[in-house]
Amino acid sequence: MSHPQPVTLHRIATNGIEANVAVAGTGPAVVLLHGFPYTWRLWSRVIGPLSASHRVIAPDLRGFGGSTRAADGYDAGTLAADVDGILDALGEPSAAVVGIDAGTPVAFLLTLRRPDRVRRLVVMESLLGTLPGAEEFLAPGPPWWFGFHAVPGLAETVLAGHETEYLDWFLAAGTRGRGVPPDVREAFLAAYTGRDALRCAFSYYRALPESARQIDEATARARLTVPTLAIGAHPVGRSLERQLRPVTDDLTGHLIPDCGHIIPLDRPRELLEILTPFLAAPVEQPASD
Repeated sequence: MSHPQPVTLHRIATNGIEANVAVAGTGPAVVLLHGFPYTWRLWSRVIGPLSASHRVIAPDLRGFGGSTRAADGYDAGTLAADVDGILDALGEPSAAVVGIDAGTPVAFLLTLRRPDRVRRLVVMESLLGTLPGAEEFLAPGPPWWFGFHAVPGLAETVLAGHETEYLDWFLAAGTRGRGVPPDVREAFLAAYTGRDALRCAFSYYRALPESARQIDEATARARLTVPTLAIGAHPVGRSLERQLRPVTDDLTGHLIPDCGHIIPLDRPRELLEILTPFLAAPVEQPASD
């Protein structure tokens, strides 16, 4: 029986930036893509178990954590190219890709653009642009912070000096009040303190219209053909699964009960129970003539 492997951090040049990338284990590659307000440490409770049978690759996305605080490039397409370059640098021709929150559109676009490279896709707790299926979730209006974060220069000016209070609200709401482990909380707070760190985080929201356009264009040209798993919790539920259903050939949906938005920290055991067999299943090869 293989055991969890130690995590090592790597500085990897990709697509005009340097990415901070956590790597652990050997075997088939699996890429883990975080969202806001997290870093690669979002995956702290699942990297160990996954590394017993996979090479786990968990980058800080552009502008987040230890990666370059770039001036631009926060649209999902550019972020997908960043990940593509990380796989090149690590010598991985293919990988399973897992995304949550802001990492979901990145994982989705990478898979649509590079179906030769992505063996399996897992997406969680996010929406994919304006694809149909999320009408019920959006009926009361989008989450309040989307508009606040989208105004250029506003949120980072207002929040500088109050990052702890602001992030703690998201960490409590995303775990239904249970909170995240203290060491992970401290890592998140360190990563999101200061106006420039906040600017990078909010640049993702400012790029959402461009990301939505990229998603519309990609789904107009191609379907998701790789095995895909959509995992929901509170508050997104099955909205992402409903968006994916019309554009995906092989889709499985799961809903984790009594689980907040921050699935990998709130319910890591339940996530692993779903994720591990999905990642381990062989991909069927087309029959040869």
